[in-house]
Amino acid sequence: MTTIFCAIDTPDLPKALMLAKSLYGTGVSLKLGLEFFTACGADGVRAVQAVTERPIFLDLKLHDIPHTVAATLRVLRGLSVGYVTVHTSGGLAMLQAAQDAVEGDLKLLGVTVLTSLREADLSDIGWQDDSQAVVKRLAGLAHTAGLYGVVCSGLEASMLRDVYPGLKRVVPGIRPTGSDHGDQQRVLTPQDAVAAGADYLVIGRPITQAADPRAAAVDAVTNLQLPS
Repeated sequence: MTTIFCAIDTPDLPKALMLAKSLYGTGVSLKLGLEFFTACGADGVRAVQAVTERPIFLDLKLHDIPHTVAATLRVLRGLSVGYVTVHTSGGLAMLQAAQDAVEGDLKLLGVTVLTSLREADLSDIGWQDDSQAVVKRLAGLAHTAGLYGVVCSGLEASMLRDVYPGLKRVVPGIRPTGSDHGDQQRVLTPQDAVAAGADYLVIGRPITQAADPRAAAVDAVTNLQLPS
C-alpha cells in the first residue's frame, strides 16, 4: 500500500497549520522540511502534530559526523515524529550511529541522490557512475546500517525493489501529467512511481499550490485508489 506525504515547505506556521487542517481526513500524511523547521522549530512541529491524525515525516536530511547526527536524533526522538531523513553519503559509520540512536522510536530514511540532480550534476560533484549506480551503492549502505528505507527518484525505485526488497522506497519529484516540474529533474507521475515500486510518494506543490489543496489531495488518493 502506497502512502502519500504532502510536503509543507513554508516558514509560515499559520499557513502550515491551515494546510495541515485542510488535509485532515484525506488519507494524506504530512512532511515538514528544513525551511519549516528552521523557522518554526520543535514547537512548530508540535503545533502541526496537534492538527493531524498521522505520523509526521520530518525531512531534515541530516549529514554530519556520526556523533553529531546521533546526538541530534536523540533530541528528535522527543518530538515523537514518525520519520526522519539522513544523507546516505554521510557514510556507513554515520548511518549506523544514527540507527543506534533512534532505538526503534523513529523510522530512518536514507536520502540517496536528490531528485533535483541531473547526470551532469553528479559528474560535477565527482561521482564517476550514473545515477542508477550511485543510488544502488548508497542504498546498500542504508541496507547494511539497518535503516527503514531510502529516498530515491521513481526512476530508481524498480531497481531498488529488486536489489534491496526490505528497504522501503520513498519517492519525491512526483508530478502529475501536465504539471510544472519546477526544480525537479528526475520525475515521474504518481501512477508510474507506484508501478515502479514506490512505497511512499512525496507530493508538494501540486497539492499545496492548488486552488483547493484538499480537493487536490483527495484526487491524488482517489487516482491511486488509496484508502482515505
